[in-house]
Amino acid sequence: MFMKNVFLDAIKILFLLSCPLLFSVFFVAVIISTLQAATQINEQTLSFIPKIITVFIILFFFGPWMIDVLIQYINSLFKSIIYIIAE
Repeated sequence: MFMKNVFLDAIKILFLLSCPLLFSVFFVAVIISTLQAATQINEQTLSFIPKIITVFIILFFFGPWMIDVLIQYINSLFKSIIYIIAE
């Protein structure tokens, strides 16, 4: 039963940490795609460069929070390793 909780917590942390990056890149991609469709400019770098810049900006702002959440989760895993081994 305890392993199931560990797995569910890991999935929750995975979604929590990936959401800021995925949603921001998706939002930028939709905007760039709309602009490309409106102007009929189909340059590959025009869609790639803004996404990379967005990832770096999001990691700059949300990176410390992401690391803090990950460290708290790993600490809780280390504290509960006895219960994992006991099962």
